[in-house]
Amino acid sequence: MIGNYLHLSDADFIDELYREWQKDPDSVDEHWKGYFQRLHNGQLDAALEGEGFTDPRENRNSGPVAGSGEPAILNPENPDTGARGLTSSGMKTPLPVSRDSQAYKQSRVNAMIWAYRDIGYLYAELNPLKGYITPDLWYMMFSIEGTYETLTLEEFGLSEEDLDTTFLTGRFMPEESLTLREIVERMRRIYCGTVGSEILHIQNKAVRNWLLKRLEGEKARSPWGPDEQVRFQRDLIRAEEFERFIHSNFIGQKRFSLEGGEVLIPALHYLFDHMLEYGVEETVLGMAHRGRLNVFVNAMGKPAKDIFARFVDNYVPHTYGGSGDVKYHLGFSTDYRPEGRDESLHIGLVANPSHLEAVNPVVEGKTRGVQRRRKDRHRKKVIPVLIHGDSAFSGQGVVAETLNLSQLKGYKTGGTIHIIVNNQIGFTTASRDSRSTFFATDIAKSISIPVFHANSDDPEGVVWAMDLALKFRQKFGQDVIVDIICYRRLGHNEADEPSFSHPKMYNQIKKHKTARELYADTLDDQGVWKLTDQKEYSKRYVGELKTHLNEAREGFEPSMDDAYQGAVWKDFRRTYSHEPVPTGVERKTLDKIAEVLVTLPDNFHVHPKLERFTKGRRKQYFEDDGIDWAFAESLAFGSLLLEGHSIRLSGEDCRRGTFSQRHAVWWDVESSEPKSYVPLRFMEDNQGWFSVYDSPLSEFAVLGFDYGYSLAMPNDLILWEGQFGDFVNGAQVIIDQFIAAAETKWFRSSGLVMLLPHGYEGQGPEHSSAFYERFLSLCADQNLQVVNATTPAQYFHVLRRQMKQDYRKPLIIMSPKSLLRSKDCASSVAELENGHFQTVIDDRADAKKVRRLILCSGKVYYDLIAQKEEREAEDTAIIRLEQPYPFPAERLSEVISSYSKAERFLWVQEETENRGAWQFVHYRQERFMPEGRRLEYVGRKASPSPATGSHKQHAQELADIMEAAFS
Repeated sequence: MIGNYLHLSDADFIDELYREWQKDPDSVDEHWKGYFQRLHNGQLDAALEGEGFTDPRENRNSGPVAGSGEPAILNPENPDTGARGLTSSGMKTPLPVSRDSQAYKQSRVNAMIWAYRDIGYLYAELNPLKGYITPDLWYMMFSIEGTYETLTLEEFGLSEEDLDTTFLTGRFMPEESLTLREIVERMRRIYCGTVGSEILHIQNKAVRNWLLKRLEGEKARSPWGPDEQVRFQRDLIRAEEFERFIHSNFIGQKRFSLEGGEVLIPALHYLFDHMLEYGVEETVLGMAHRGRLNVFVNAMGKPAKDIFARFVDNYVPHTYGGSGDVKYHLGFSTDYRPEGRDESLHIGLVANPSHLEAVNPVVEGKTRGVQRRRKDRHRKKVIPVLIHGDSAFSGQGVVAETLNLSQLKGYKTGGTIHIIVNNQIGFTTASRDSRSTFFATDIAKSISIPVFHANSDDPEGVVWAMDLALKFRQKFGQDVIVDIICYRRLGHNEADEPSFSHPKMYNQIKKHKTARELYADTLDDQGVWKLTDQKEYSKRYVGELKTHLNEAREGFEPSMDDAYQGAVWKDFRRTYSHEPVPTGVERKTLDKIAEVLVTLPDNFHVHPKLERFTKGRRKQYFEDDGIDWAFAESLAFGSLLLEGHSIRLSGEDCRRGTFSQRHAVWWDVESSEPKSYVPLRFMEDNQGWFSVYDSPLSEFAVLGFDYGYSLAMPNDLILWEGQFGDFVNGAQVIIDQFIAAAETKWFRSSGLVMLLPHGYEGQGPEHSSAFYERFLSLCADQNLQVVNATTPAQYFHVLRRQMKQDYRKPLIIMSPKSLLRSKDCASSVAELENGHFQTVIDDRADAKKVRRLILCSGKVYYDLIAQKEEREAEDTAIIRLEQPYPFPAERLSEVISSYSKAERFLWVQEETENRGAWQFVHYRQERFMPEGRRLEYVGRKASPSPATGSHKQHAQELADIMEAAFS
C-alpha cells in the first residue's frame, strides 16, 4: 500500500549499507551514496521520492554488502527475501542487524508517515453513525492478511520507547523535526480525523505534493473564527427547520428531505461565497431530487413561499404553455450576492429528471457554453458543481462517461467540484449490494483526482474540505470530490418505511443527534454562541417560514424559471412556424467558401487520397455543377460562419466522417509532429468559430454534453453525429428526458441538431435504422423537427434554416450513407443560391396521366425513381415527405389534391412495417388524404429486428417492395 517506500523487510539490508556509508561514503554505489547524503542533509522527501535521481532500491546492482564482496540484488520474485524481495548474492553468513540505529529508526518513521498519507483515510472517523459499516465491507478490507497496514507503531518496527525521540519530518510539515509522539499526533489529526484524504493514487508529483503541503502545512485545518462558526450553525438551523416545517405542514407529500445531510447547506453557502474571491462569475449546478428544495431556499435564496405555493397547488403549468414537472425536478437560476459584497455570482441549477445522474453531462456542456459566452478561455470564471448520491455515483454508467470527458480537448470545463451526499443507502439497497468497491468514490480514481471524505457531523471539517476542493480546482483545472458521509433520516421519500429492510441502521439513526444539535453543544461549550441565542434564532426563522406559508395560501403564484426571461434567449419566440424561411446564399459567397474548401495551404502535405478528394470537389463545383451531400454541408457551415454564427460539431469520428465523406480536418502526412489544418477556420478574419471534435466512444454523455451546450448558446449551430444511427440507442435517456421533453417540462429550449445515418443497404440489423419511428413517437406540441431529406440542397437549406428562424427546436436528421457517393444524389449550385427547405417535394409529373400516387420518405425515393424510369411508369407520381414533423398536413394535402385522377395511394418505405414513418403518417392521413381515400402500405413486414443480416435477402426484400409498388 505504500508504493516504493520502505518496509520492515528492507531494514537489515539498508542499515548495513548506511553503516558502510558512514565509514566511507565512496564504498557504496552512487545511487545509495546520493540517497544517504540527502537523508543526512535533512532532505527526507527528496530521499524518498528521488527528485532527479533514481530510487536505489530499483537498481539491481546496489553496491557492495559488507563481508560479501558482491553487489546486493533486488529480486522481487525470490520468496525468501520478504515483501520487498531484497537479498544479497553470494552471502555465506547472515548480516548483523542493528535496529537501534538512527538511520533504521528514521526509515521506519518515513514509512509510517507515508502509510498515513496512503491509507489514513481507512482509519478516519468518517461515519456519523460510528460503528455502522456493514460487516461484509470490513471483511472486504481486512480479511486478506497483509492487504493493509494497521498504522500501529509495531507495524513499522517502532515502539513507545521511541515516542520522545526526535525525527525528521520532510518538507511538507512546517517543522523540520518533531518527536515521534508529535508526528503520530499530527498524522492522526490530518489523516484519521473527521476528514480522510485519498491522494496517493495521483501520479502527477506536482499535484500530489501541492496537496500534501496543504494537508500538512502550517495552516492545515486551522480553526474557524467565531463569525464563520456562527454562519455554519445558522445554515444548519435553517436547513433543519425548513425540513421540519414542510413535514409538519404538508403531511405525506413527497419532498425528498435533506434530513441527515443538512451540512450540505453550509458547505454550498461557503462555496458560493468564496467563489467570488477567485473571480468566479457563474456556477452551473446539477443535482438529483434529494435536498433540492432546501438548496433552492437556503443555499440559493429562493423565497420559501415559492416552494410552499407548489405544495398548496397554486402552480398551473399550462399557464406557461407546458406540462410542468414536480417541484423537486425543476431548475432555478439567480444572481447570488453575499452580504457586504457588490459583485454577484450567477447560479444556475439545471432541471433534472428522476434519471439521477443523467444531468451530469448536461451541466458540463452548459458550463462549456457559458465559458465560451463569457470568453472564459482559461475556464476559471465558470465552475460546474455536481451533487451526487452515493449509490447513483457508483452505479450509473454516465458518471464514468462524464468523468472521462473531464480532460478531453473538446469537452473539458476546467474541473468539476463533485459533492456526494452519501446516505450509505440507495432507496432500500445497502452499500454491499450496490457496489463492488469500498467507497462509492473509487470509480473516480480512474482519472487520478483527489477525494476528500468528510463526516457530516463535523460541519467545520466538511467546509474545510470544500475550501480545499475549490482551491485545487482553480489551481489545477481538474475534478475533485468531496464525499460527505451522512445518513438519510427518513425513507427514500416521506411515505417510505426504511426500517423494513434496515432495522439496525434506522434504530441507530433515531437515537442519533442531528448535526445541528451536536454543533450547537460545541459552540455553546466554546462560548461562541449560547444555546438560548441559537434557539431564539431558530424561532425567528420558523416565524419567517410561517409568513411565507400564509402568503402561499393566500394565492401567491410561484415564479417560473423560464429560459426566455434571460438575456441570451429573450429575442427568440417559443412557437414553431410553417412559414418558409429564406436560406439561399449569393453565388459569390458560395464561390468564396468553395475556393477555401478545395485549396491546399502552402507547405502542407495532405494524404494522396485527400488531395484527389479536394480536386474532385473543385470539379464538382466549378465544372460539373453537381454538389454532393458532404460538400453541401461544408458550404452551409461556411455560409453560417461568414454570417457570424459559430459551429460546434462532435461525435465519434466526425472530423473525417464515418464514411470518409467530410474531411473537416486535414493532417500533414510528412510532419514529424501532429499538424492539422481546418479549412473552414480560414475564410475571413471576422467569421464565426468552427469547432469539430472526435468524441470518445460514448453516446449518453456526449449527446448530453452537446445538448447542455446548446442551452447556453442558441446563436451557435450545435451538432452531434452518431457514428451509425442505431448507436443513438445508448443516449435514449437524454433524448426522452431532455431533448424531447425539456421545453414542456422545464421551459428550456434547444437548437441541437442530431445527425443520424439511416438507410437500408444490407449492412444488417445494427447498421440500418436510426429508429426514425422512435423520434416520431416523441413528437407533440411542436417539440421537435424531424427531417429525412433526400437532396444535398435540402440538407443545405435545413441547416441554414436552423439558425435563420427566430425560434429554436431540436432538429433530428436522418442522414444518408450510400447516398453520400451516389451520382444521383446531387444538387446544383443554383439550388443553394435560391429557395428554402421544402417540407414536401412534388414529383412535377403530368397530373393528367397519374393514376398511382406514391408517398415516401428518405432514401427509398431513389429506388422508386429508378424503377419508375426503368418501367417508364408515366402513370406514377412520387411525392417525398421531407419533414414528417411538425407535420406539414396543409402542404401535403395541396400536393396530393393536384393529382385529381389518382386512383391508388401508396405509402412505400424500406423500413419494416412497425418502423419508419408509416404508423405516424397512417394515423394522420385523414388530415391530408382526399375524402374517402386511404393509403396502402408497401414495405417490409413487421419484425422485432430492424433488418435482415443477409445481403441477399435484403436485395430480394427490396425487389419485392418495388414490385408491389408498381404492380
